[in-house]
Amino acid sequence: MPNGIVAGEKQLDATSHGNRGVSVGPFGLWPDGTVLFKPGGAGFLTRDGSLGMKIGWRRGVSGQLRIEGRRLDAAAPPLRAEVPSGYGDRGFQATYVIFPEPRCWEVTGRVNNASVTFVTRVVKVDDGPAWRRNVP
Repeated sequence: MPNGIVAGEKQLDATSHGNRGVSVGPFGLWPDGTVLFKPGGAGFLTRDGSLGMKIGWRRGVSGQLRIEGRRLDAAAPPLRAEVPSGYGDRGFQATYVIFPEPRCWEVTGRVNNASVTFVTRVVKVDDGPAWRRNVP
């Protein structure tokens, strides 16, 4: 559940989750902790069937954001992340987090010694979103 803390900011945001060093937001976490991939919805599918979603982060400390994650309820390949350059050393950072398959995932974002971890359920409905990205 969101704790309201926005990295690098004094004001709280009801949808944000994290600490003063790094947080998920400004759009925060999903309602009821579920990332939903459905027809007509947000996100994309890759060539290998993985599910990708754009996730915003905030960096309250300087450094490159690194994202890692693992499926909690069964063995699976680790999640992948795309962290583009051009967002400076602090503040907002857009990313794509790519889940190899649906189910329960633990995701950790790190900037130097600061980190935030959240657990989310990934659900694919029917064929998932219409957007297909030509990435492995």
